[in-house]
Amino acid sequence: MGGRAAPGRDDDYSLVSPLVKYLLFLFNFLFWIIALVMVSIGVYARMMKHAEAALACLAVDPAVMLMVVGVLMFILTFCGCVGSLRENICLLQTFCISLTLIFMLQLVAGILGFVFSDTARGKVTQMINNAIVHYRDDIDLQNMIDFGQMEFGCCGGVAYNDWSQNMYFNCNVTNPSRERCSVPFSCCIISRDKEVVNTMCGQGMQDLEYVAAGNHIYTNGCIDKLVNWIHSNMFLLGGIALGLAIPQLVGILLSQILINQIKDQIVLQNYSAKHRSDPWS
Repeated sequence: MGGRAAPGRDDDYSLVSPLVKYLLFLFNFLFWIIALVMVSIGVYARMMKHAEAALACLAVDPAVMLMVVGVLMFILTFCGCVGSLRENICLLQTFCISLTLIFMLQLVAGILGFVFSDTARGKVTQMINNAIVHYRDDIDLQNMIDFGQMEFGCCGGVAYNDWSQNMYFNCNVTNPSRERCSVPFSCCIISRDKEVVNTMCGQGMQDLEYVAAGNHIYTNGCIDKLVNWIHSNMFLLGGIALGLAIPQLVGILLSQILINQIKDQIVLQNYSAKHRSDPWS
């Protein structure tokens, strides 16, 4: 009778914290809903898009990118939701590892973008030039370019005469377009108090010298304006990056805590089962 006494019913209580479990579930459920909304918007935008060549200037169609990101987020958060509710280690590990990889890829992309800033600038220049070429091909692209030029007070990629790359604004004497050697109205220096915008204010501006054109339109390109804006808003961009990183780190932390708690509970249950079958061992 000198053997070790059988342990109490340690498996009657759970080592898994309900707070961690349901907090992780709510965290994933929120992003699961966001993923559904993203996919829905992407599908709707894709169905409404008719001009395929219109967004050829962009690296990826925003609608397609939205759908891809939404589907990946949906699958990932589904693993997190079900894994947390069912206390499934396999799903939770899939969620944790995937989220860690995504976080690392974002970190590497940010570092590479900073280190190879000249290469990134070249890619942006190429994208803007392609956007200029396709300016009249799609109303959405046109509105996006106009908004960018008005918001940053710029015109073209490097300078206002970049608009000569567009077939409608080209300065070639054989160009029959009525907008020959012009620039879009979004390049014009327009007073904020004007209720009606003269959409022909950029007429013939490419024929003028740089100084003369500067009296009527923004002559500096959008690339330099964009770079200057990034440099002057580093804290804002850093805050946005941190805001995107925090939910990922929280998801990784909660899932890892839950995985460890489930593993500890499995060890305890195995220990209890072993000593129940052989209480005198």
